[in-house]
Amino acid sequence: MNAEIISIGSELLLGQIVDTNASWIAQRLANNGINLFYKTTVGDNFERMCDVIHLALSRSDIVLTGGGIGPTKDDLTREAVAKVTNRNLITDKKSLLEIRERFQKRGLLLTKNNERQAEIPEGAIVIENPNGTAPAFIVEAEKGTIISLPGVPFEMKWLVDNRIIPYLKNKFNIEEIIHYRVLKVSDLGESAVDDKIGEIIAHSKNPTVGVLARPGQVDIRITAKAENRNKANSLIDAVDEKISNLLGDNIFGKNDDTIESIVNKLLLERNSSISIFENITTGTISKILKEMTGNIVVKSVVSDKKETISTLIKKSHLDVDIRQGESVATALATAVMTDSESTYGISVYGIEDSEKKSENLSSGNTWIAIVGPFGIKTRHIKLAGSGEPDKQRTSMYTLNLLRKYLLEMNTKE
Repeated sequence: MNAEIISIGSELLLGQIVDTNASWIAQRLANNGINLFYKTTVGDNFERMCDVIHLALSRSDIVLTGGGIGPTKDDLTREAVAKVTNRNLITDKKSLLEIRERFQKRGLLLTKNNERQAEIPEGAIVIENPNGTAPAFIVEAEKGTIISLPGVPFEMKWLVDNRIIPYLKNKFNIEEIIHYRVLKVSDLGESAVDDKIGEIIAHSKNPTVGVLARPGQVDIRITAKAENRNKANSLIDAVDEKISNLLGDNIFGKNDDTIESIVNKLLLERNSSISIFENITTGTISKILKEMTGNIVVKSVVSDKKETISTLIKKSHLDVDIRQGESVATALATAVMTDSESTYGISVYGIEDSEKKSENLSSGNTWIAIVGPFGIKTRHIKLAGSGEPDKQRTSMYTLNLLRKYLLEMNTKE
């Protein structure tokens, strides 16, 4: 059983409104075992609306339209559905009465265009909308089922949860659910992940496996279809184990885990604190960690001034070769740690190439250093951009290095 969503409204195509409705409906469909294969957006143009509805019926069992059933002249969903299914528009007397009563109770003048909302394709199932004036409707056509919903989010959500999902589960005898788990990966790019688990992805059926890249992170989604969540989790567990064996400690978390929440938890478990020096990331790491609970950050230095860096190097009391980035980064981490008496010191010391291509596409060298009771851990990355994507990547790499440092401590204690 496969579904398709058609979001209707020129404002969506113009970028004036973000289509959060479609994402919300997609989640509800997945939670109830209904596959969503396509999402389409079309403006308030009658011919194009007819075209996309006709196309959707040719490839999907269930077509959900959102928007275009209000009172204005550009609300044309009723007309488009009627034309595609070769039906006349009729006035639903019960809906018209409800609209009139609603306006009367509010002391509002009922204009002729508001009465249009009671019009539906002939033979359609009317779904009363207790939160608005426009009823939803369902057309059970030869080629498939069309469900037309209002575009107002709170109206649509109530109808989906309380009317549409029960209708679909009953009509199509849907007893399965779709459940997924996301594995969070750092220190490996999308292509490197694919190289390691490509065979699993290629041969996955139930569960299926997909990969999504983010700055400094790759998400692996394992999706299973089963009678209930326990059975779905059993299917997912088997694939999760295979992938985890291949990727090892590059997997830092699952589902809603973030790298900062994992690091924060590890530090709080040890009653530990950190101090941070940043230049190229301009305070991004400090900001992320300061937003977590527990007040683990006791000192944060954000500067690219040579004087500040020189002062900190002197405070480290280390023999530093300023030509060696790793040596400088280690000294900076040591200095902020000793200066604040924190448990750990972190430094991100980057030198951006003079020839900068763009804000988000530049090169250089960054050295990351973690200093603490169990020694020093460093990393060098060929990245030193000041744009947001580069700062996010470098922050991810830094926090993941700290995570690995803290986990290694468990084996040494």
